[in-house]
Amino acid sequence: MTESRRLALRTTVASSVVAAALAVVALRPYHPPPPLDQRAVRDLHLQILECGYGEIRDVAAFSSGFDRGVSHAFVDPCYLIRHPRGTLVWDAGLPDSLVRMPDGWAPGAGNVRFRVKRTLASQLAEIGFRPSDATYLALSHMHYDHVGNAHLFAGSTLLMQEAEHRAAFSDSALAAPSARSYERLRSSKTILLNGTHDVFGDGSVVIMSAPGHTPGHQVLFVRLPKTGPVLLSGDLYHFAKNRRLRRMPLFNFDREMTLRSMDRIEASLARTGAALWIQHDAEQNATLPRAPASVR
Repeated sequence: MTESRRLALRTTVASSVVAAALAVVALRPYHPPPPLDQRAVRDLHLQILECGYGEIRDVAAFSSGFDRGVSHAFVDPCYLIRHPRGTLVWDAGLPDSLVRMPDGWAPGAGNVRFRVKRTLASQLAEIGFRPSDATYLALSHMHYDHVGNAHLFAGSTLLMQEAEHRAAFSDSALAAPSARSYERLRSSKTILLNGTHDVFGDGSVVIMSAPGHTPGHQVLFVRLPKTGPVLLSGDLYHFAKNRRLRRMPLFNFDREMTLRSMDRIEASLARTGAALWIQHDAEQNATLPRAPASVR
């Protein structure tokens, strides 16, 4: 066999291996969660963890330019979903290291001040859960206040929209200081998504694509057996008022894409009867039980 033919054969084999590897990753079109007549998993429950909080000095930057000069408090929870087939951590909050900064941290122009009172690691220890116990990690998006402790779960399987993964792991993104919180996820087992993903295969926990805030932003539908279905918003909305008036941050990746995602998610909420939990909304979060309590 000539050298040129051997080279061609190696190239063909390598291409086949790459194609087979890529075929393992299921890229799924957008679909709403399964209908409500599917039976909820009796043992499914969710725990809300405190992963930071803070203040916005001028909320206009987060509300389409409106309410200029108005300050606004926000919270930054993380969620642990326990299912008979495994566990899912949703969002990783602000870095635990901020607990050593009692005055918080205000990056850039200082419009937002981030604070951490209790570390995520200590809260997980209190409920007897080790980061290595997490089957899956899913991040609504890759902004600083959602990936702060992502490195704790590098041994879990990462569930992320393909567009978000491409943006977050680009050379320019990895050069940013915020990437230190998640760069270890590059070596994590990863399932890339392109739409919805039924995490445990029974319709009880479903990731839904909702791009616009970032290229691959996603939200989480959870069908709780007693509380009923809820949807964790990520940053589709920051506050209840933004939802009511269809407002969004001025720094969103794509405004029109965000509006289309709002329409799709609102239609899904109407169809399923799910309650929307706006993750950053301090008033709504104050009404929800925190770990070690569970929401069933």
